[in-house]
Amino acid sequence: MTISNQTKDNSNQQASAHANGKHLPGIASLSTQDFKAHRDSFFANMADNSIAFFAAATEVTRSNDTEFSFCQNKNFYYLSGFNEPDALLVLLKREHSQQTILFSLPKDKNQEVWHGRRVGQEQACSVYGVDQCFTLDEKDQHIAEYLNGITQVYFTFDDQPLTQTVFAWLAKVRATIRQGTKAPSKVVDASPIINELRLIKSDNEIEVMRQVNYISCLAHQRAMEKTQAGLYEYQIENEIRHEFTRHGARYAAYATIVAGGDNANILHYTDNSETLNDNELLLIDAGGELAGYAADITRTFPVNGKFTAPQKALYQLVLDSKSSVIEAIKPGVTFAKLNEIANQELTTGLYNLGILSGDLATLIAEKACKKYFIHGLGHWLGLDVHDVGDYHINQDKAQLREFAQGMVLTIEPGLYMPLDDTELDAQWRGIGIRIEDNIVVTEQGYENLTADCPETINDIEALMAR
Repeated sequence: MTISNQTKDNSNQQASAHANGKHLPGIASLSTQDFKAHRDSFFANMADNSIAFFAAATEVTRSNDTEFSFCQNKNFYYLSGFNEPDALLVLLKREHSQQTILFSLPKDKNQEVWHGRRVGQEQACSVYGVDQCFTLDEKDQHIAEYLNGITQVYFTFDDQPLTQTVFAWLAKVRATIRQGTKAPSKVVDASPIINELRLIKSDNEIEVMRQVNYISCLAHQRAMEKTQAGLYEYQIENEIRHEFTRHGARYAAYATIVAGGDNANILHYTDNSETLNDNELLLIDAGGELAGYAADITRTFPVNGKFTAPQKALYQLVLDSKSSVIEAIKPGVTFAKLNEIANQELTTGLYNLGILSGDLATLIAEKACKKYFIHGLGHWLGLDVHDVGDYHINQDKAQLREFAQGMVLTIEPGLYMPLDDTELDAQWRGIGIRIEDNIVVTEQGYENLTADCPETINDIEALMAR
């Protein structure tokens, strides 16, 4: 069945307007025209007489006849906005024309009674703006026709099932060369093209990310308000999820980390099963997902609402380092430069606290803080939490990609002092601290999407004292 269709200013003003209003002005999402604009940008990077394939995700079985919550392939979603499994998006570019074709599940009353409604072919054209939509059963026939006479084929090489399918299609076409078929002569990895497109966010994408950050900031604030000694970590995780869904972010963007005490020294701690103890810190790394886009925020605060002196000293050092790094963000700056700032601040601070010893200049040159700051300073953020985009890493592992307007990134310095590190003075052991913000690079500087999430010692203690 076929259906055819015959669009440094360091400014926080918009984000603050949402926060000051104490409510969301309407859940942001992308329109059909936004997804069409994404496709048009990809078409512009395709050679004439070429075709591109992007596959949707497949549902994953959780147990017997139940599935995990469906998460769409991000490249497929970026180009289509379509959120059903097993679909295929085809972009066909001839010399004087370009066409978008979707293959998707058919309308089927019996299947829909059991598994939910399907968009179907007719609505796929009218709602999602594709030129044609066919059922999945029609895929092989039509793709063989599309490939005849095409010169180049684009697909993402890291999608193994799609790669195998594309080469099977190509083999079938080449088998008919004696009948006059002209098979493609070149395959091209689509990843570098779509990664570059996704790296620069449009105004509408940034507005969605602004809102999901606002929602996520509310969730972190709720966690601070609800935390007390004796609760389980997972109970605080539940408070965070409650706030996400209450404001329209139905899913977490990643597995929430709620790490009390020494658990904070496990970077990807997601067990969230232990009790919270008096006089310990709680590190929460949590972000909601809205219209496919992620927030990624970390806050660390005392379980009982009051920092001890050692906690306060380390926390202020991390906070000051983060602030110095963010203040340097503008177009033309690189992660390499930001890492220099973070290394200078953290190493000097650890030296002043007596945690590092020796010649300060040598310690800075040797990046001695990395003994306790054991992960990267930040990463791209967007449809994926660790979003796509080239960092331009050189042989020294320095990230030399210059920032440009529309990039969104995280900044997340931290210090980790494991309980079993006997080289540390006892007062520091068992403390793990990370503070993470989400930053948009603007025309002359940056916008901090997480500026309304409490982070200063005074603000945290005042909030938790209510």
